[in-house]
Amino acid sequence: MKYVIVIADGMADEPLDEINGETPVVHANTPNMDFIAREGYTGLTKNVPDGMTPGSDVANTSIMGFDPSMLKGRGPLEAPSVGVELNDNDVAFRLNFINVKDGAINDFTADHITTEEADELIKALNEHFGDIGQFYTGVSYRNLFVISDIAMEDLKSTPPHDVVGQQTSNNNLKPENEKSKLINKLMEDSVEVLENHPVNKKRIEEGKLPANMIWLWGQGAKPVIGNFPEKYGLKGATITGVDLLKGISTYIDLDVIEVPGATAYFDTNYQNKVDYALESLKTHDVQFIHIEAPDEAGHEGNLPEKIRAIENIDSIILEKLLKELPNIDEDYTIALLPDHPTPINIKTHTMSPVPFAIYSTNIKTPDDTQIFSEDMSQGKYDTIIGHTLLNEMIKISKE
Repeated sequence: MKYVIVIADGMADEPLDEINGETPVVHANTPNMDFIAREGYTGLTKNVPDGMTPGSDVANTSIMGFDPSMLKGRGPLEAPSVGVELNDNDVAFRLNFINVKDGAINDFTADHITTEEADELIKALNEHFGDIGQFYTGVSYRNLFVISDIAMEDLKSTPPHDVVGQQTSNNNLKPENEKSKLINKLMEDSVEVLENHPVNKKRIEEGKLPANMIWLWGQGAKPVIGNFPEKYGLKGATITGVDLLKGISTYIDLDVIEVPGATAYFDTNYQNKVDYALESLKTHDVQFIHIEAPDEAGHEGNLPEKIRAIENIDSIILEKLLKELPNIDEDYTIALLPDHPTPINIKTHTMSPVPFAIYSTNIKTPDDTQIFSEDMSQGKYDTIIGHTLLNEMIKISKE
Protein backbone atom coordinates (compact mmCIF):
# COMPACT_ATOMS: atom_id res chain seq x y z
CA MET A 1 0.00 0.00 0.00
CA LYS A 2 1.26 3.46 -0.96
CA TYR A 3 0.06 6.60 0.84
CA VAL A 4 0.06 10.08 -0.72
CA ILE A 5 -0.94 13.26 1.13
CA VAL A 6 -1.41 16.31 -1.09
CA ILE A 7 -1.30 19.53 0.95
CA ALA A 8 -2.82 22.49 -0.88
CA ASP A 9 -1.52 25.15 1.49
CA GLY A 10 -4.12 27.78 2.38
CA MET A 11 -6.64 26.50 -0.18
CA ALA A 12 -9.68 26.70 2.12
CA ASP A 13 -11.53 30.00 1.90
CA GLU A 14 -14.88 31.71 2.38
CA PRO A 15 -17.73 32.51 -0.06
CA LEU A 16 -16.88 35.48 -2.26
CA ASP A 17 -19.25 37.87 -4.01
CA GLU A 18 -16.87 38.09 -6.98
CA ILE A 19 -17.55 34.45 -7.83
CA ASN A 20 -21.28 34.33 -7.08
CA GLY A 21 -20.96 33.41 -3.44
CA GLU A 22 -18.75 30.40 -4.10
CA THR A 23 -15.39 29.65 -2.56
CA PRO A 24 -12.35 29.45 -4.86
CA VAL A 25 -12.16 25.66 -4.67
CA VAL A 26 -15.84 25.30 -5.54
CA HIS A 27 -15.59 27.84 -8.34
CA ALA A 28 -12.45 26.27 -9.82
CA ASN A 29 -12.54 23.44 -12.35
CA THR A 30 -11.49 20.49 -10.18
CA PRO A 31 -12.70 17.15 -11.60
CA ASN A 32 -9.97 15.16 -9.85
CA MET A 33 -10.57 16.75 -6.44
CA ASP A 34 -14.27 16.06 -6.92
CA PHE A 35 -13.52 12.44 -7.90
CA ILE A 36 -11.51 11.90 -4.70
CA ALA A 37 -14.35 13.41 -2.63
CA ARG A 38 -17.13 11.58 -4.50
CA GLU A 39 -15.46 8.17 -4.50
CA GLY A 40 -13.90 8.42 -1.05
CA TYR A 41 -14.46 9.46 2.54
CA THR A 42 -14.62 13.11 3.56
CA GLY A 43 -14.77 15.28 6.65
CA LEU A 44 -13.08 18.13 8.48
CA THR A 45 -9.76 18.10 10.28
CA LYS A 46 -8.67 20.42 13.06
CA ASN A 47 -4.99 20.98 12.34
CA VAL A 48 -4.54 23.88 14.76
CA PRO A 49 -5.24 23.02 18.42
CA ASP A 50 -7.03 25.57 20.58
CA GLY A 51 -4.64 28.12 22.00
CA MET A 52 -2.07 27.75 19.23
CA THR A 53 -1.40 30.21 16.40
CA PRO A 54 -2.69 29.03 12.99
CA GLY A 55 0.74 28.98 11.40
CA SER A 56 2.02 26.61 8.74
CA ASP A 57 4.38 25.10 11.30
CA VAL A 58 1.54 24.01 13.56
CA ALA A 59 -0.83 22.89 10.80
CA ASN A 60 1.69 20.92 8.76
CA THR A 61 3.20 19.20 11.78
CA SER A 62 -0.34 17.97 12.46
CA ILE A 63 -0.76 16.69 8.91
CA MET A 64 2.58 14.89 9.12
CA GLY A 65 1.22 12.93 12.05
CA PHE A 66 2.55 14.62 15.18
CA ASP A 67 1.03 16.69 17.97
CA PRO A 68 2.13 20.30 17.27
CA SER A 69 2.15 21.16 20.98
CA MET A 70 5.73 19.81 20.89
CA LEU A 71 6.84 22.76 18.74
CA LYS A 72 8.96 25.61 20.10
CA GLY A 73 8.62 28.18 17.33
CA ARG A 74 8.83 28.39 13.57
CA GLY A 75 12.42 29.58 13.23
CA PRO A 76 14.11 26.39 14.46
CA LEU A 77 12.03 24.32 12.04
CA GLU A 78 13.62 26.18 9.14
CA ALA A 79 17.19 25.78 10.41
CA PRO A 80 17.89 22.27 9.05
CA SER A 81 16.90 23.24 5.51
CA VAL A 82 19.59 25.93 5.41
CA GLY A 83 22.22 23.64 6.91
CA VAL A 84 22.13 25.02 10.45
CA GLU A 85 22.38 22.65 13.41
CA LEU A 86 21.20 24.42 16.53
CA ASN A 87 23.00 24.10 19.85
CA ASP A 88 21.14 23.79 23.16
CA ASN A 89 21.40 27.52 23.91
CA ASP A 90 20.54 28.72 20.38
CA VAL A 91 17.33 30.46 19.43
CA ALA A 92 16.45 30.67 15.75
CA PHE A 93 14.30 33.47 14.31
CA ARG A 94 12.58 33.43 10.94
CA LEU A 95 13.93 36.45 9.07
CA ASN A 96 11.77 38.10 6.43
CA PHE A 97 13.17 40.70 4.11
CA ILE A 98 10.33 43.23 3.99
CA ASN A 99 9.56 46.53 2.33
CA VAL A 100 8.71 49.39 4.66
CA LYS A 101 7.06 52.63 3.53
CA ASP A 102 6.42 55.58 5.85
CA GLY A 103 7.21 53.39 8.84
CA ALA A 104 4.65 50.72 7.94
CA ILE A 105 5.05 47.21 6.50
CA ASN A 106 4.25 47.63 2.83
CA ASP A 107 5.19 44.16 1.53
CA PHE A 108 6.13 41.21 3.76
CA THR A 109 8.04 39.53 0.89
CA ALA A 110 10.05 42.57 -0.31
CA ASP A 111 8.41 42.10 -3.71
CA HIS A 112 9.52 38.46 -3.69
CA ILE A 113 13.21 39.24 -3.63
CA THR A 114 15.32 36.57 -5.32
CA THR A 115 17.46 34.16 -3.33
CA GLU A 116 20.58 35.52 -5.02
CA GLU A 117 19.72 39.07 -3.96
CA ALA A 118 18.85 37.90 -0.44
CA ASP A 119 22.23 36.19 -0.17
CA GLU A 120 24.05 39.47 -0.86
CA LEU A 121 21.99 41.24 1.79
CA ILE A 122 22.63 38.45 4.30
CA LYS A 123 26.38 38.93 3.79
CA ALA A 124 26.01 42.62 4.56
CA LEU A 125 24.01 41.89 7.71
CA ASN A 126 26.69 39.51 8.95
CA GLU A 127 29.35 42.14 8.35
CA HIS A 128 27.49 44.76 10.40
CA PHE A 129 25.77 42.68 13.09
CA GLY A 130 27.76 39.44 13.26
CA ASP A 131 28.72 40.17 16.86
CA ILE A 132 25.07 39.81 17.87
CA GLY A 133 24.20 36.62 15.99
CA GLN A 134 24.50 34.87 12.65
CA PHE A 135 22.36 35.42 9.56
CA TYR A 136 21.71 32.59 7.07
CA THR A 137 20.34 32.65 3.54
CA GLY A 138 17.16 30.68 2.91
CA VAL A 139 14.91 31.02 -0.13
CA SER A 140 13.75 34.40 -1.44
CA TYR A 141 12.42 36.54 1.42
CA ARG A 142 12.47 33.60 3.88
CA ASN A 143 15.77 33.55 5.79
CA LEU A 144 17.17 32.79 9.25
CA PHE A 145 18.80 34.53 12.20
CA VAL A 146 20.36 32.58 15.10
CA ILE A 147 21.39 34.03 18.45
CA SER A 148 22.87 32.18 21.43
CA ASP A 149 20.48 33.26 24.16
CA ILE A 150 17.74 30.85 25.19
CA ALA A 151 15.84 33.65 26.96
CA MET A 152 14.88 35.02 23.54
CA GLU A 153 12.51 32.07 23.14
CA ASP A 154 10.05 33.61 25.61
CA LEU A 155 9.51 36.83 23.64
CA LYS A 156 6.28 37.38 21.74
CA SER A 157 6.79 38.17 18.05
CA THR A 158 4.38 38.95 15.22
CA PRO A 159 4.30 37.40 11.72
CA PRO A 160 4.72 40.24 9.20
CA HIS A 161 1.97 38.91 6.92
CA ASP A 162 -0.51 39.50 9.76
CA VAL A 163 0.26 43.22 10.07
CA VAL A 164 0.75 44.53 6.53
CA GLY A 165 -0.09 48.24 6.49
CA GLN A 166 0.62 48.66 10.19
CA GLN A 167 3.48 50.62 11.73
CA THR A 168 6.50 48.50 12.55
CA SER A 169 6.86 50.28 15.89
CA ASN A 170 3.42 49.03 16.94
CA ASN A 171 4.41 45.42 16.36
CA ASN A 172 7.77 45.13 18.07
CA LEU A 173 8.72 42.11 20.14
CA LYS A 174 7.25 42.10 23.64
CA PRO A 175 7.39 42.37 26.60
CA GLU A 176 9.72 45.32 26.69
CA ASN A 177 12.94 44.19 28.34
CA GLU A 178 16.65 43.95 27.63
CA LYS A 179 16.15 41.02 25.22
CA SER A 180 13.34 42.52 23.18
CA LYS A 181 15.09 45.90 22.99
CA LEU A 182 18.13 44.19 21.45
CA ILE A 183 16.10 42.49 18.71
CA ASN A 184 13.88 45.49 18.04
CA LYS A 185 16.92 47.72 17.68
CA LEU A 186 18.54 45.18 15.36
CA MET A 187 15.51 45.35 13.07
CA GLU A 188 15.49 49.15 13.17
CA ASP A 189 19.22 49.38 12.50
CA SER A 190 18.93 47.05 9.52
CA VAL A 191 17.24 49.85 7.59
CA GLU A 192 20.45 51.88 7.40
CA VAL A 193 22.41 48.88 6.12
CA LEU A 194 19.84 47.78 3.54
CA GLU A 195 18.43 50.99 2.09
CA ASN A 196 21.64 52.00 0.31
CA HIS A 197 22.87 48.53 -0.55
CA PRO A 198 23.67 48.02 -4.26
CA VAL A 199 21.11 45.20 -4.46
CA ASN A 200 18.32 47.56 -3.45
CA LYS A 201 19.54 50.40 -5.64
CA LYS A 202 19.35 48.07 -8.60
CA ARG A 203 15.89 46.84 -7.60
CA ILE A 204 14.62 50.42 -7.45
CA GLU A 205 16.09 51.11 -10.90
CA GLU A 206 14.22 48.05 -12.19
CA GLY A 207 10.96 49.30 -10.71
CA LYS A 208 10.92 46.76 -7.88
CA LEU A 209 10.39 47.35 -4.19
CA PRO A 210 13.61 47.41 -2.15
CA ALA A 211 14.16 44.99 0.74
CA ASN A 212 14.79 47.86 3.13
CA MET A 213 14.26 46.16 6.51
CA ILE A 214 14.44 42.77 8.20
CA TRP A 215 11.62 41.37 10.30
CA LEU A 216 12.44 38.77 12.98
CA TRP A 217 9.68 36.49 14.27
CA GLY A 218 8.66 32.90 15.02
CA GLN A 219 11.64 32.28 17.28
CA GLY A 220 12.33 29.14 19.23
CA ALA A 221 14.84 26.56 20.37
CA LYS A 222 15.54 23.18 18.81
CA PRO A 223 12.40 21.02 19.16
CA VAL A 224 11.98 17.33 19.88
CA ILE A 225 8.92 16.22 17.90
CA GLY A 226 9.19 12.49 17.24
CA ASN A 227 10.35 9.97 14.65
CA PHE A 228 8.08 9.15 11.72
CA PRO A 229 9.44 5.69 10.81
CA GLU A 230 9.37 4.57 14.44
CA LYS A 231 5.84 5.84 15.06
CA TYR A 232 4.21 4.56 11.87
CA GLY A 233 6.52 1.76 10.73
CA LEU A 234 6.62 3.39 7.30
CA LYS A 235 9.30 5.14 5.25
CA GLY A 236 8.21 8.62 4.22
CA ALA A 237 9.33 11.56 2.11
CA THR A 238 8.36 15.18 1.53
CA ILE A 239 8.28 17.34 -1.58
CA THR A 240 8.00 21.09 -0.96
CA GLY A 241 9.55 24.38 -1.93
CA VAL A 242 9.25 25.76 1.60
CA ASP A 243 12.15 25.56 4.07
CA LEU A 244 9.73 25.24 6.98
CA LEU A 245 8.33 21.96 5.65
CA LYS A 246 11.81 20.70 4.86
CA GLY A 247 12.85 21.45 8.42
CA ILE A 248 9.89 19.67 9.98
CA SER A 249 10.59 16.69 7.74
CA THR A 250 14.23 16.59 8.78
CA TYR A 251 13.37 16.63 12.50
CA ILE A 252 10.91 13.73 12.17
CA ASP A 253 13.11 11.70 9.80
CA LEU A 254 11.18 12.10 6.56
CA ASP A 255 13.41 12.20 3.49
CA VAL A 256 13.35 15.58 1.70
CA ILE A 257 13.16 15.21 -2.08
CA GLU A 258 14.66 18.24 -3.81
CA VAL A 259 12.69 19.18 -6.91
CA PRO A 260 14.00 21.53 -9.63
CA GLY A 261 11.72 24.53 -10.04
CA ALA A 262 9.94 24.16 -6.69
CA THR A 263 9.75 27.88 -5.91
CA ALA A 264 7.00 28.02 -3.26
CA TYR A 265 5.25 30.66 -5.37
CA PHE A 266 2.87 30.91 -8.32
CA ASP A 267 5.57 29.79 -10.76
CA THR A 268 6.40 26.55 -8.94
CA ASN A 269 6.94 23.56 -11.22
CA TYR A 270 3.87 21.39 -10.65
CA GLN A 271 4.90 18.83 -13.25
CA ASN A 272 8.27 18.21 -11.64
CA LYS A 273 6.64 17.85 -8.24
CA VAL A 274 4.34 15.04 -9.34
CA ASP A 275 7.03 13.35 -11.45
CA TYR A 276 9.49 13.32 -8.55
CA ALA A 277 6.76 12.15 -6.18
CA LEU A 278 5.94 9.16 -8.34
CA GLU A 279 9.62 8.26 -8.58
CA SER A 280 9.99 8.65 -4.81
CA LEU A 281 7.08 6.29 -4.19
CA LYS A 282 9.07 3.46 -5.73
CA THR A 283 11.25 3.50 -2.59
CA HIS A 284 8.97 5.15 0.01
CA ASP A 285 5.66 4.12 1.58
CA VAL A 286 4.35 7.63 2.29
CA GLN A 287 4.76 10.75 0.14
CA PHE A 288 3.79 14.24 1.25
CA ILE A 289 3.38 16.72 -1.63
CA HIS A 290 3.10 20.33 -0.44
CA ILE A 291 2.07 23.19 -2.71
CA GLU A 292 2.44 26.72 -1.36
CA ALA A 293 0.85 28.70 -4.22
CA PRO A 294 -2.76 28.90 -2.92
CA ASP A 295 -1.48 30.30 0.39
CA GLU A 296 0.64 32.94 -1.33
CA ALA A 297 -2.39 33.99 -3.39
CA GLY A 298 -4.48 34.22 -0.24
CA HIS A 299 -1.93 36.45 1.47
CA GLU A 300 -1.89 38.73 -1.56
CA GLY A 301 -5.68 38.75 -1.90
CA ASN A 302 -5.18 37.52 -5.46
CA LEU A 303 -8.30 35.57 -6.42
CA PRO A 304 -7.33 34.70 -10.04
CA GLU A 305 -4.00 33.26 -8.90
CA LYS A 306 -5.65 31.26 -6.13
CA ILE A 307 -8.09 29.70 -8.58
CA ARG A 308 -5.26 29.02 -11.04
CA ALA A 309 -3.17 27.35 -8.33
CA ILE A 310 -6.08 25.13 -7.31
CA GLU A 311 -6.71 24.14 -10.92
CA ASN A 312 -3.00 23.39 -11.44
CA ILE A 313 -2.99 21.10 -8.42
CA ASP A 314 -6.02 19.32 -9.86
CA SER A 315 -5.06 19.07 -13.52
CA ILE A 316 -1.34 18.42 -13.14
CA ILE A 317 -0.65 16.79 -9.78
CA LEU A 318 -3.84 14.90 -8.94
CA GLU A 319 -4.61 13.83 -12.49
CA LYS A 320 -1.19 12.22 -12.95
CA LEU A 321 -1.24 10.64 -9.49
CA LEU A 322 -4.57 8.97 -10.16
CA LYS A 323 -3.37 7.79 -13.55
CA GLU A 324 0.11 6.56 -12.62
CA LEU A 325 -0.17 5.29 -9.02
CA PRO A 326 -1.65 1.91 -10.10
CA ASN A 327 1.54 1.31 -12.09
CA ILE A 328 3.58 1.60 -8.87
CA ASP A 329 1.25 -0.27 -6.51
CA GLU A 330 -2.24 -1.55 -7.22
CA ASP A 331 -3.18 -0.62 -3.65
CA TYR A 332 -2.92 3.06 -2.76
CA THR A 333 -4.58 5.75 -0.65
CA ILE A 334 -4.61 9.50 -1.39
CA ALA A 335 -5.58 12.28 0.99
CA LEU A 336 -6.19 15.85 -0.18
CA LEU A 337 -6.48 18.81 2.19
CA PRO A 338 -5.32 22.34 2.99
CA ASP A 339 -3.26 22.89 6.12
CA HIS A 340 -5.32 25.93 7.18
CA PRO A 341 -7.58 28.48 5.47
CA THR A 342 -6.02 31.63 4.01
CA PRO A 343 -9.13 33.58 2.94
CA ILE A 344 -8.78 36.11 0.13
CA ASN A 345 -10.64 38.82 2.04
CA ILE A 346 -8.64 38.34 5.25
CA LYS A 347 -5.18 37.77 3.71
CA THR A 348 -3.93 35.69 6.62
CA HIS A 349 -4.44 32.30 8.23
CA THR A 350 -7.51 31.39 10.25
CA MET A 351 -8.10 28.62 12.79
CA SER A 352 -11.12 27.00 11.16
CA PRO A 353 -11.07 23.24 10.59
CA VAL A 354 -10.33 22.40 6.96
CA PRO A 355 -11.93 19.91 4.57
CA PHE A 356 -10.21 16.67 3.66
CA ALA A 357 -10.97 13.81 1.31
CA ILE A 358 -9.45 10.33 1.28
CA TYR A 359 -9.64 8.05 -1.74
CA SER A 360 -8.42 4.48 -1.45
CA THR A 361 -8.54 1.39 -3.60
CA ASN A 362 -9.94 -0.28 -0.45
CA ILE A 363 -13.03 1.96 -0.25
CA LYS A 364 -16.04 0.06 -1.59
CA THR A 365 -18.89 2.30 -0.37
CA PRO A 366 -18.09 6.05 -0.52
CA ASP A 367 -19.96 8.56 1.62
CA ASP A 368 -22.51 11.00 0.17
CA THR A 369 -20.18 13.92 -0.62
CA GLN A 370 -20.29 14.88 -4.31
CA ILE A 371 -17.68 17.63 -4.66
CA PHE A 372 -14.62 18.82 -2.79
CA SER A 373 -15.58 21.93 -0.82
CA GLU A 374 -15.32 23.53 2.59
CA ASP A 375 -18.69 21.94 3.43
CA MET A 376 -18.17 18.26 4.15
CA SER A 377 -21.31 17.85 6.28
CA GLN A 378 -22.37 14.76 4.34
CA GLY A 379 -19.03 13.06 4.86
CA LYS A 380 -18.13 9.94 6.83
CA TYR A 381 -16.25 11.98 9.41
CA ASP A 382 -17.35 14.89 11.53
CA THR A 383 -14.18 16.69 12.69
CA ILE A 384 -11.00 14.75 13.44
CA ILE A 385 -7.81 15.92 15.16
CA GLY A 386 -5.20 16.79 12.55
CA HIS A 387 -2.42 14.49 13.68
CA THR A 388 -4.75 11.46 13.46
CA LEU A 389 -5.31 11.81 9.68
CA LEU A 390 -2.56 9.38 8.71
CA ASN A 391 -3.88 6.84 11.20
CA GLU A 392 -7.28 7.10 9.51
CA MET A 393 -5.64 6.51 6.12
CA ILE A 394 -3.90 3.42 7.48
CA LYS A 395 -7.18 2.12 8.97
CA ILE A 396 -8.90 2.51 5.60
CA SER A 397 -6.08 0.66 3.86
CA LYS A 398 -6.70 -2.32 6.17
CA GLU A 399 -10.49 -2.45 5.75
